Amino acid sequence: MSTLRQLRALILGEQHPADDCNLHSTALRRRCSRNLGRLSFSVPTHATRATLSTPDDFQSTTNLLCWILISTGKSDWDREITETQGSLAAYVAEIQPPPLPPTPPPISIDMVSEKAITPVPGVFSSTDSNSTRLSILNGSHQTVTDVDDLETVIVLPDYTMVVGVPSTLDGAKELWHTALDPPLPRMGLTPKTSSFQTWVLPYSCIIFLCSHKRRDNRCAISAPKLEQAFIRSLTGKSWTVDTQLEHVLKALPGAKKALILKTSHIGGHKYAGNCIIYTPQGSSVWYGRVTTHEVESIVVSTLEGGLVLPPLLRGGLDLSRPGCPTLHDW
Repeated sequence: MSTLRQLRALILGEQHPADDCNLHSTALRRRCSRNLGRLSFSVPTHATRATLSTPDDFQSTTNLLCWILISTGKSDWDREITETQGSLAAYVAEIQPPPLPPTPPPISIDMVSEKAITPVPGVFSSTDSNSTRLSILNGSHQTVTDVDDLETVIVLPDYTMVVGVPSTLDGAKELWHTALDPPLPRMGLTPKTSSFQTWVLPYSCIIFLCSHKRRDNRCAISAPKLEQAFIRSLTGKSWTVDTQLEHVLKALPGAKKALILKTSHIGGHKYAGNCIIYTPQGSSVWYGRVTTHEVESIVVSTLEGGLVLPPLLRGGLDLSRPGCPTLHDW
């Protein structure tokens, strides 16, 4: 504002909306910067209302980024797991409908300034309209059934496991219609007509470590070392750590229980991560270039503190939620 305009405003008591908006935007950016400095992705309530506003007819259950982790008992797979003939991953990929075209984001009227907060690349919301696709992964866990060709599928962010899925086209179709179809409620329950059984995972967190040698040999080398480093750090802090689901059905949920699994390649090249953390609240953190030196910081800051480490962050899901200062808050 020029000196003359300032003098006129002082005499007449005028206010200039444009300058107020610039001040509001500057203060907002400063508050967000302080939040990032604390390694937390929480933002002021009025900012989340502006950036996450949705139309009245929006249905969040139809726009969920869903992951499945299929039991294989292995730590390495074909380069493209959905091209392995006769595998459940291939059958699920075959029956999965094509992704919906992206829709333009809702127009926000709260942010008058053109300098709005820029979203963090690779960090998504489960309510994004372009998040309808299903990510299909293979896992190192054994099936918990007595029949070898019936798989156990972990479904996220539902935080459930579906037991007894046959590796057939019909099995993939039933899995889709009873557990994966986006319009289904996200309560971890399959209809009574399903032949599958579903349980909620009794863990405080799930840690996925990429071990896919045919995609990146470095992951195959680092995954076993990271697994041991996480086990040492967590058990030293009185956590219970599992690497299989064998006895999980008889276990009760614990406040400090972790599941560590090796998985196939996660994400594309740009947002690929070698360490993915999922919580019961539905948030996931995708860390990349993680070595054993960062494990202790991840355990203290993310697993126990519920905060994000920006230097390692490659992506994530639902890291910013109104009124939730940490990832552990509902």
